[in-house]
Amino acid sequence: MGRPRLRRDAGLTLLLGAALGLLLYAQRQGAAPTASALRARARARAAPRPRAFRAPPAYDADPPAPAPASPSPSGAFDFRGYLRAKDRRRFPLLIDQPHKCRGDGPGRAPDLLIAVKSVAGDFERRQAVRQTWGAEGRARGALVRRVFLLGVPGAAGAPAGPHWRSLLHAESREYADILLWAFDDTFFNLTLKEIHFLAWASARCPDVRFVFKGDADVFVHVGNLLQFLAPRDPAEDFLAGDVIVQARPIRARASKYYIPEAVYGLPAYPAYAGGGGFVLSGATLHRLADACAQVELFPIDDVFLGMCLQRLRLTPEPHPAFRTFGISQPSAAPHLHTFDPCFYRELVVVHGLSAADIWLMWRLLHGPQAPVCAHPQPAAAGPFQWNS
Repeated sequence: MGRPRLRRDAGLTLLLGAALGLLLYAQRQGAAPTASALRARARARAAPRPRAFRAPPAYDADPPAPAPASPSPSGAFDFRGYLRAKDRRRFPLLIDQPHKCRGDGPGRAPDLLIAVKSVAGDFERRQAVRQTWGAEGRARGALVRRVFLLGVPGAAGAPAGPHWRSLLHAESREYADILLWAFDDTFFNLTLKEIHFLAWASARCPDVRFVFKGDADVFVHVGNLLQFLAPRDPAEDFLAGDVIVQARPIRARASKYYIPEAVYGLPAYPAYAGGGGFVLSGATLHRLADACAQVELFPIDDVFLGMCLQRLRLTPEPHPAFRTFGISQPSAAPHLHTFDPCFYRELVVVHGLSAADIWLMWRLLHGPQAPVCAHPQPAAAGPFQWNS
């Protein structure tokens, strides 16, 4: 009995010793890294680590502001908030240009006022417009003036930086073309931008002959626009552009343009000109400013303008050279590129261009080497009709 017991105790002792040895080996491996591990750690210590960005100190008194809201819808519209605030339609003007329409001589008001919708952080597009189609001065003998229409940067969109207010004041001193109002610059506040500009232009530019209003991402052939306006009487009512008829309100909640029946119950909108770019007479400017002051605000600005025209019993005039939906690929010539100066040479407005595209097309059309184009084909006239 004694000898088997000794064998059992010896076996247990050997088993426990083996387990203890394995444990000590594992601990030693964790405490003493291998040579390859040491080399890897040395390389990691030698490699430069990315440093966290630190903002430079503030050099003016402006408090940090949130990024500006780009005028493009981003999600479902807050109709409850809209309905609560829809009757607030007067906001102070923070940057004004009181002498913009003074003219360049006694009794000479501008022949054409160009008004461009913009946002605080979009300086690049404003520069492209200033130095291409929106240049101030004389074109074809007509006196041209320019303003940019802005609101206060909101909570989303392209960043304007913490010192946007100081930068806009400096830009205004340099170019004298910034109009800034105290409403949030969001897509659904473009209607506020519409009524405030009409009121401003009616008061500050009472004798202007014609007004072109458009987006910052359009290309405008000002020579063709002035040629179109030459036989027109600024004392007569008209508004011309890319006219859209029988557009139906979008009832799908997932759409960024969703409009519930409680906000607009009719089956179709009145005829309206695409907001990318349209032109109106001085007489219509004053009448439209008065009409829009009486029409209930609507969250889609070009539709709202159509409602104001409807109140005036004025039908917008379609013009085939206003392309606020861009240039369509010709079905008979699919090999042609739509970004071709021969297309743009015959048009007035083309929507949806980058700042670089505007620069390039301007140079292609107005540079020393004029494009060689075939005889222009007449464009089909008539208003744009939404398909059923």
